Amino acid sequence: MKILKFGGKSLSNGEGLNKVVSIIEEKVNQGEKIAVVVSARGNATDELEYILKIAAKNGDYKRLLENFKTYQISDYPQVDLSEEFTILDKLYEGVSLIGDYSNKIKDQILSKGELLSAKLLTAILIEKGIPANFTDSRDLLKTDSKFGDAQPLEQLSKKNVVNYFKEHDKKVNIITGFIGSNNNNDTTTLGRNGSNYTASLIANYLNAEELQNFTHVDGIYTANPDLVEDAKKIEFLSFNEANELANFGATILHAKTIIPLLEKNIPLRILNTFNHENRGTLITSDSTKEGIKTLSVLENVSLLNLEGRGLLGKAGVDARIFKVMGDHNISVSIISQGSSERGIGLVVATDKATTAMVELEKEFENDFYSKDVNQITVTDNVSVISIIGQDLSTFHKPYTALIKNKIVPILFNNTVTGKNVSLVVKKSELNKALNVIHGEIFGVSKKINIAVFGHGLVGGTLINQILESADAIEKRKGIKLNVFAIANSKKLVLDKNGVTSDWKNEIHNKGLDYTIQDIIDYADKYHLENLIAIDNTASASFVENYIKLAESSFDLISSNKVANTLSYGFYKELRKVLAENQKNYLYETNVGAGLPLIDTIKLLHLSGENITKIKGVFSGTLSYLFNNFSAKEAPFSEILQEAIDSGYTEPDPREDLCGNDVGRKLLILARELDLQNEFEEISIQNLIPEHLREGNVSDFLTKLKEFDPIYDKIKADQKPNHVLRYIGELSGDLQNDKGNLEVKLVSVPSDTALGGLKGSDSFFEIYTESYGDRPIVIQGAGAGSAVTARGVFGDILRLSDKG
Repeated sequence: MKILKFGGKSLSNGEGLNKVVSIIEEKVNQGEKIAVVVSARGNATDELEYILKIAAKNGDYKRLLENFKTYQISDYPQVDLSEEFTILDKLYEGVSLIGDYSNKIKDQILSKGELLSAKLLTAILIEKGIPANFTDSRDLLKTDSKFGDAQPLEQLSKKNVVNYFKEHDKKVNIITGFIGSNNNNDTTTLGRNGSNYTASLIANYLNAEELQNFTHVDGIYTANPDLVEDAKKIEFLSFNEANELANFGATILHAKTIIPLLEKNIPLRILNTFNHENRGTLITSDSTKEGIKTLSVLENVSLLNLEGRGLLGKAGVDARIFKVMGDHNISVSIISQGSSERGIGLVVATDKATTAMVELEKEFENDFYSKDVNQITVTDNVSVISIIGQDLSTFHKPYTALIKNKIVPILFNNTVTGKNVSLVVKKSELNKALNVIHGEIFGVSKKINIAVFGHGLVGGTLINQILESADAIEKRKGIKLNVFAIANSKKLVLDKNGVTSDWKNEIHNKGLDYTIQDIIDYADKYHLENLIAIDNTASASFVENYIKLAESSFDLISSNKVANTLSYGFYKELRKVLAENQKNYLYETNVGAGLPLIDTIKLLHLSGENITKIKGVFSGTLSYLFNNFSAKEAPFSEILQEAIDSGYTEPDPREDLCGNDVGRKLLILARELDLQNEFEEISIQNLIPEHLREGNVSDFLTKLKEFDPIYDKIKADQKPNHVLRYIGELSGDLQNDKGNLEVKLVSVPSDTALGGLKGSDSFFEIYTESYGDRPIVIQGAGAGSAVTARGVFGDILRLSDKG
């Protein structure tokens, strides 16, 4: 025989009840021997309890009760449920008159939910020609008299069940869950979610082949799918793992459900009433493979803290605490203890927290006077996340991921087996914390949520590169890149699920006015984890947002050079904030576009290598200009016009020709070596004749020929076989606070590496103490939106790969 148990949502009016009937009908037609345990329909138990409270306050309970009755009978008015309705009328009227009720009365009232459910389902099945039999579990399950949380008397209950099923084995018995009766035949209930317990007891007593628990989800998931979009269904669990889940808040299982099944090795299958073709999750005594199975959550809990230095080394403190808890029927789900300053943290149900604190204060009253106890406090609005199957040896991974996302657990502990870890977090952080942990430890993709500021040549190219490569990166690296925000200087488009390839039209037609705080608030509202802000602007004012973004859990990536070339004070302040918030700032494209220059210098410097000089061609634009001017018999103005026409220069070419951009790049490298130079200290040779430095762009572009006599002379005055190169050079004693920074036009032999430069390549020589006069050379494409965007993309992947 198989025991089928249907939950409240499965039995609700409409699709639910119809599905339940069809499942039972199908199993009967296939010749399966079944018995059915039912919960109250829909939210009946909660509604009955709420009406009870209103009646006790002499409120308008009758209207609520009529609405309750109407729902219970609405789809099947022909079914006679008048007996239960009449009893409810009398019970509620009595409570209203007295203005109070006992747990015994409460159990009588709450029992009607299951009785109505079982009677209705039995009547529907009989109408359909299915031989069904209403079974009142109060006649079967005998319990003690602890109303509200009664314990079955096992031998007597088992005897009743076995005898009953011998007499009624020809029909499908529809059994009320949740309820029993004591030896005086007073109605008792088995505690909330007790219908699952009823089903497992019946399965145990009848040596059932399987217990099938039909719910509104496809099975047990790696996390609550309502909270974690990427949660995956678990095919198999062991009873031990399921028991841990039940203890740590998995409402799909009652904590007592597992033991009766484990005793007889009866499999439990969690199925979906609304998708019963799905095979669900099978729970057996077989131990499945090692590893983390799922994340479970306890809500509606509070954290009690008892602190006191004077308790250090005192025997019996824990015993006193737990005696208080036991005397007042307060269950403790987690305990965590500190040793240096004696502190004990207890997690209890929120509705018991005040009682617990008051009673503990009474117990430790003398310890307050002797100052052995400093304080007893309660922290509400917390939740517990339990990682079922988590080994402490790998716990650093999810823990580090939480810290990176600015979620600091209030406390954590692990079970004696060392295979489950529980964390207490702020309730406001629960959703984000779950997603962070889930993304870190399961085989699903780790989601990286990206906000892109600036969508010009580099920014736009980057966005398209991400969108085009996202699927391949997710398959290859298990990283899901999600661009949730795109902004220019005025407008913003947001989508928590990621922008589409039509993002340009979106921002043009639907872009919103915004502040940086709007983006931060949006990320908070939707609990977005692993945040990265990418600055592809050239804006000096946008850089002011970096500190706020870092403080709001964003890592930073920038192709904008400004932040690294402002005052040394700002440079240090930004790094201080990054360190305090454990955030990263990557800017590989600041110098050399996509070349691995900054990374190389960082590694050399961190390893203790003494860098003695850095020299090179920092500008792809000026590389193109002087490589071609040196190689061709053409005037400077003609080569400059070619560079402008080819899009190598800024719209105002003077931004390239003044040398400031090269100066900024040189300063960035100097600061990587911990030098404290300021931009004003750089010696920069401006390539623009003084009289052309002011005025508007269009005017300037008409006067390019005025460059020719100056540069023709410079070219002619060179030594034979020499060529012109515009370089940046960092030299001096680089072990001091400051170095010598020069940006200048030089003439070098054409047969050297620098002299042989072609096209728009950038070129860098890094001289070190170890390498002597043989520099490390890095050379490659140093300009172009695609190259720079790809370099920024590389920074995204570097950050995504970090712990």
